[in-house]
Formats: sequence, structure tokens, C-alpha cells
Amino acid sequence: MRETLIVSNRGQITLPADMRKQLGIAPGSAVIIETRNGELALKPAAVLEIERYTDEQIAQWDSEDKLTAAERKRILARLQKT
Repeated sequence: MRETLIVSNRGQITLPADMRKQLGIAPGSAVIIETRNGELALKPAAVLEIERYTDEQIAQWDSEDKLTAAERKRILARLQKT
């Protein structure tokens, strides 16, 4: 699909509705624009929330998740049956 767009005096363009629909770009969606060999490439972006964890938090989770020898043996035995 090819369209000719006009750039406003503020550097803005309007993406055609059928292109937005095809790519799942809705109002408020994030997009990525990059240059490739003298051309512009525009694609939908995903925004993910990330959290940072301290080494202490990770160590606590590791200690809470440790399996006993009996639990490990039982799980391994069940996995070998499948």
C-alpha cells in the first residue's frame, strides 16, 4: 500500500485510516520510526512496564522457591512419566 502524505508546518503527518486499522494503530498508540537507506520506516510499538528488583529481593525469592530433596525427586519422577 502506498500513500502520499503532506507534512504540516509542525512536522506532523496523518496516517490514513485504512493503514492504521491494518496495523492496529489506535489513538494513543506508540509507534517506532527509523531511517533505512534514505527511507522512513514506521511500525507499531509495544510499551511494556518494567520493574527493577534489588539483589536482596531476588535472593529472598530464590530462598523461598527452593525445593526440598523430596519435592525435587517427586517432580522429576512425574516428569519422567510424561
